[in-house]
Amino acid sequence: MNKKRRKIIQYAIFLIFILILFLNYTKIEGFLIKNFDDTNTGIVSRVIDGDTIVVNNESVRMLGINTPERGERYYSEAKQYLETLVLNKTVSLRSGEEEYDLYHRRLAYVFLNKENINLKQIQEGYASPYFPTEVKVNEFYSSWENCLEEGKNLCKNSEDICKNCIKLKEINIEKQIVVLENQCNFKCNLTNWTIKDEGRKKYTFGKFYLDNKKNVKIGAEDFKEEYVWTSTGDSVFVKDALGGIVIYYRY
Repeated sequence: MNKKRRKIIQYAIFLIFILILFLNYTKIEGFLIKNFDDTNTGIVSRVIDGDTIVVNNESVRMLGINTPERGERYYSEAKQYLETLVLNKTVSLRSGEEEYDLYHRRLAYVFLNKENINLKQIQEGYASPYFPTEVKVNEFYSSWENCLEEGKNLCKNSEDICKNCIKLKEINIEKQIVVLENQCNFKCNLTNWTIKDEGRKKYTFGKFYLDNKKNVKIGAEDFKEEYVWTSTGDSVFVKDALGGIVIYYRY
């Protein structure tokens, strides 16, 4: 084989390799999560809630997920499920971009026997994806969308009479507003409905009825926040008074 032909073959193999990488980006992305260099192991001595555990006497906030807070629906279930998975077991902790949060908690993906427990919480409907600063992981979002289709736990769709009436008419990141519209021919009772971002910022409607063919605008000031919706990407959750999902929109 002459030198020129050998170079052509090598170049073709290189192009095929690049194409394979591109077509399998999501799988590779998952592989990278599972292979961070910064890895520690330890026994889980306590489960604080659905996304926080104690390992080696250190509080660990699980990366990429958000679970209900105390008093919210599925708080206890998310915590109890995590306990069945990891309590008193040896896990591996793999850090992301940042090692600690503002509360001095270790930030990590938690693995048990090579299984990503953070992802497992989403798959079982006990957590939703949450990436405030991390590189967003498509595998987490696709698992959440699968969960919505199955209607598990937090992913359960609304059964309210107005579930098909209320639509997200607008979200304006610059003005920090969301606009909901009632597209039905009757008024909708939105009392105790909530609008939430990926994190902990949440607005709860008081006693409120949205007239037919009308809309309502909710700004950051209604959340009592300086800002809610991030320019780097976020999710909008609208839930009924029982916690059923009416709207899920990711941008």
